Amino acid sequence: MEKADFRREARARAKRLTPEERMRASRSIAEQVFALPAWRQAGTVMAYSALPTEPDTREIILRAAAEKKTVLLPKCLQAPRMLALPWRGDGEMEPGYLGIPEPRMEAGAELQPDLILIPCVAAARDGIRLGHGAGYYDWFLKEQQGMKVCLCFSALLFDELPAEEWDIRMDRVITDLPPESRI
Repeated sequence: MEKADFRREARARAKRLTPEERMRASRSIAEQVFALPAWRQAGTVMAYSALPTEPDTREIILRAAAEKKTVLLPKCLQAPRMLALPWRGDGEMEPGYLGIPEPRMEAGAELQPDLILIPCVAAARDGIRLGHGAGYYDWFLKEQQGMKVCLCFSALLFDELPAEEWDIRMDRVITDLPPESRI
């Protein structure tokens, strides 16, 4: 199958998840993020504002802020350019790519995250991530040193996905499955 076929299949699977399943899975994923040594050591965490088909990161963002970590969120510019800008609260956000809330450009300087939490349309156990296809994260991640963790509903996890030479492999994929299912 081609990437477009996997995206279609993953989107169909995501639509079948109930709100309760998404909420339960998002909580499980968040708890696994909080258990990471990289979480405990991180001073700066990059998260994302989730689409309904992605694990909800709200709990992660709020806990990072409560733990006095610097929280960064993506700011999409002209494709495929993306910045990591500080989150200063929901009142400082504006609609961005795909209508996703993003920090305003005035949010502050771009910072380097210690831990990067990354959304996906689908992922594979070996760390290959399939995004929406605009290349924002691949462009951004090639310059990042922080730990790259893809958050993925288990229903969107495939044994294998096609990858191009520019696709960035994740250091870890966290799903709502038990931790032994992670890479």
